Amino acid sequence: MKIAIVKLSALGDIIHAMVALQFVKQKHPNCQIDWIVEEGFKGILENNPDIDKIHTVNIKKAKQQKSLRLLFQELKKIRQFGEYDLVIDAQGLIKSAIVSKLIKSRRVSGFDKHSIRESLAATMYNHTTSIAYDANTIDRNAKVICHPLDIEVKSEDIIHKKAFLFSRSDISIPDKPFAIFVVGSTWDSRNYPKEKFAQVAQALQINCLVVWGNDLEKEKAKWMAEQSEFVNVLPKLNLDNLKRIIQHSSLLIGNDTGPTHMAWGLNVPSITLFGPTPINRVYQTPINKVLKSPSKVNHFKLDKNDYSIKEIAVQDIVKMAKILLRGEV
Repeated sequence: MKIAIVKLSALGDIIHAMVALQFVKQKHPNCQIDWIVEEGFKGILENNPDIDKIHTVNIKKAKQQKSLRLLFQELKKIRQFGEYDLVIDAQGLIKSAIVSKLIKSRRVSGFDKHSIRESLAATMYNHTTSIAYDANTIDRNAKVICHPLDIEVKSEDIIHKKAFLFSRSDISIPDKPFAIFVVGSTWDSRNYPKEKFAQVAQALQINCLVVWGNDLEKEKAKWMAEQSEFVNVLPKLNLDNLKRIIQHSSLLIGNDTGPTHMAWGLNVPSITLFGPTPINRVYQTPINKVLKSPSKVNHFKLDKNDYSIKEIAVQDIVKMAKILLRGEV
């Protein structure tokens, strides 16, 4: 059986969907699984033994450049990906549904119209999966991928998952114990204050390495390093290097964003800090914890002006971090 999974973006969403691969392979060990993804996120999928082929598209680039020529080139390319027994749109957007429909297959599956924000997408599938839009994000991803294959995935299965991110990087790894700080995200209101990150480093008194993805985050990291002798700024990392250094870290502390969710995918201890986004975007495990600000979140209308994340107390992070680090510090 040949299966194509369409999950184009973003980093955290792709990670949350990848967990389903191991359950598909458990029931169908000989199936071929290919993945269609935006070019910029290819690195997160690479080296996973459950993925046979990664097909990339540049639809986002075509949209940014407002280039119909590039868009039509990308759509034509999709038709050349081959023929599949099953195509699964694990994203549930009109864009991803169109991509799924263009792939040659008699069976295209995705969320039903009550389970997604862009309900028009559901009209492009001939098999649908129902799960509440405000259900746990990882449960939603597991179900939309596994349901058309008659696979039931329970919460316990996900909690006890195998790590599913893999790296071939040879980047140098510092001596343990060391923590990773993820200080950026797509919204400013999702970012824990740099001042408080520096205070966490001072309290932990271990090597705290800051990862960054743009100049603003780099400047924030450099400022933190000036405030604390325990903070060090990493060079800019590609996804393969990022996977490796997180894999070998003692603990990751970060905002609700893709690199933070990598710790969960690698079975590495982590603390995810939430402000304007719901905590059911993650699975809490004995080693993967969350701290949420006091604000209430509407799953259907997130408030980008909710800066309550800054109200999370430094001492709460430090207390939780020391519990997770116990035995290494």
